[in-house]
Amino acid sequence: MQKGRVVWITGGGSGIGLAGGIELARAGAHVIISGRSAETLKKAEKELKAAGSCETIALDVADQKEVARAGAEIAKRHGRIDILINSAGINHPKRNFRNVSIDGWNQIVAINLSGMFYCVQAVLPGMRERKDGLIINVSSWAGRYASTLTGPGYNATKHAVVALTESINMEECMNGIRATAILPGEVATPILEKRPVPPPPHERARMLQAEDLGRAIAFVATLPPRACVNELVISPTWNRFYLGGLEAPKT
Repeated sequence: MQKGRVVWITGGGSGIGLAGGIELARAGAHVIISGRSAETLKKAEKELKAAGSCETIALDVADQKEVARAGAEIAKRHGRIDILINSAGINHPKRNFRNVSIDGWNQIVAINLSGMFYCVQAVLPGMRERKDGLIINVSSWAGRYASTLTGPGYNATKHAVVALTESINMEECMNGIRATAILPGEVATPILEKRPVPPPPHERARMLQAEDLGRAIAFVATLPPRACVNELVISPTWNRFYLGGLEAPKT
């Protein structure tokens, strides 16, 4: 990857987004992370500065006008956005049909899907003009294999992320724009605290770690523009979805 590439990462204050930002900053990119929590962004900025060049923007991706302003501000300040990484995503503890609320459903869709669409729309015009651009959308194992663990809102939106990503490739490949959907299995990130029963430490230790996804993002981002990774499915070797759901076999 050429040094000085401008990278915008949503949900970049923690987890997968922050890990990707650290790897790309180390590779010489200028990384802009956005997120809803100013406190989380402040902590993340310290980590990013140790890796390379960075800045932060407070942003709720569910607000289309905020997203448009943020995209325009980044482009004005740096002249372009070379790479967009959509990592913002949520789920709720009450997530199944028996207990999900209308507000909960709407929040999941607004951030996981609509927010991603808004960010893509914000960067596409500039990428088209330059005939170059990379968009990485973080989906999930649930984007391929639906589960009662993740619930209908998360399952539906993460499946939709895969379709949205391929739609970008179908419509924009002639403009030099490529998109990747990354579908990770269980990753030990803060979103696990939103599960009805958060997994214990010994289970989290066997999951993918955020830095594993950071390296996966860096792999995609450092490929030459002629190469498009349409989908990247990555799971923990000790995959609890293969081991009788979420119950590890008795030993």
